[in-house]
Amino acid sequence: MKKIVLAYSGGLDTSYCAVNLSKAGFDVHAVSINTGGFTYEEIKTIKDNAYKMGVSTYKNIDATKTYYHKIIKYLIFGNVLKNNTYPLSVSAERIIQAMEIANYAKSIDAKYVAHGSTGAGNDQVRFDMTFQTLAPDIEIITPIRDQKLSRQEEIEYLKSCGVDLSWEKAKYSINKGLWGTSIGGVETLTSVNPLPEYAYPSQVEKTNIEKIKLTFLKGELVAINNNKETSEKTIQTLNAMASKFGIGRDMHIGDTIVGIKGRVGFEAAAALITIKAHHLLEKHTLTKWQLQHKEHLSSFYGMHLHEGQYLDPAMRDIEVFLESSQTRVSGDVFVSLKPYHFTLDGVASKHDLMNAKFGCYGETNTGWNAEEVKGFIKILGNQNKIYQQVNSEL
Repeated sequence: MKKIVLAYSGGLDTSYCAVNLSKAGFDVHAVSINTGGFTYEEIKTIKDNAYKMGVSTYKNIDATKTYYHKIIKYLIFGNVLKNNTYPLSVSAERIIQAMEIANYAKSIDAKYVAHGSTGAGNDQVRFDMTFQTLAPDIEIITPIRDQKLSRQEEIEYLKSCGVDLSWEKAKYSINKGLWGTSIGGVETLTSVNPLPEYAYPSQVEKTNIEKIKLTFLKGELVAINNNKETSEKTIQTLNAMASKFGIGRDMHIGDTIVGIKGRVGFEAAAALITIKAHHLLEKHTLTKWQLQHKEHLSSFYGMHLHEGQYLDPAMRDIEVFLESSQTRVSGDVFVSLKPYHFTLDGVASKHDLMNAKFGCYGETNTGWNAEEVKGFIKILGNQNKIYQQVNSEL
């Protein structure tokens, strides 16, 4: 039989792929890459269902730690939000998933690899480009894309094959990971309709203000309220706390890799709080030129990650810059969690450049005198004065 590795999430699309490929004569080896989105119970359910779909083997690879260290920490260092809104929850994890799938396919000598992406989205590009780069001799098969299937057609096919699982939530495509959860559905196909409350996996449970302290060490989130864990576990803890307030919900509209506009709902409580808290700490501890150049390179990094260009060596070059910029980004950020939003209350850091011994903004100065600052202003304005005088005579 033809050995094929299927990127399997257990959702409708990959369930269709498992059944369809098995019936087409493939020896299907289903693999789920856990990037922080699966519980133990969910993994067991996915495994049980995979065998119902006719796969030969099922494997779950925990890549949460790899995901954090290879990608997420750089998204934090760069304060990356696509279109100033979206923390790249799905686009970031798809790269890691594709890399792990490619490596696994090579390890079992599979000649084919498959995924459940459609022909109208970004994931097909990320998966295919990664497979083509890391495993160029392995053929890529994509049943959903090639057969141009609707979700209802997939459901009817599975029922006809005796697979009649509960698909009542299948109208919402939900992708959950360490850096957030994306939600796609009929509402996101429009420009006007919001997602209903029940479409969000996390529901509001808390309404009272809760104050917390986030501790960063060289740009990485390492503790909440002095409780130290690995950074990936700290992010999971923060998400569990903040999602109870309904924090991190939004709709993102952006330009897809294939050239059309795309709209998606998401909830990413930990990602948004971490990025905003980290950015505030940076504004206290970095110079204005560090902040300016970081902003440009961070935007480039986020865009190229979104576009599936993670394996380009330019990304490694930017990572070196971002890591270097974090040398003194250490300290505490104080945050208030509230229903549907949060506020950043302040920071405490030994590297805080708001150092009163040099001066207090708008109040007093101790590092220069009045005559020195008047001379500085005069020289600083020379270029503008020369330009205006020369051109006013024309």
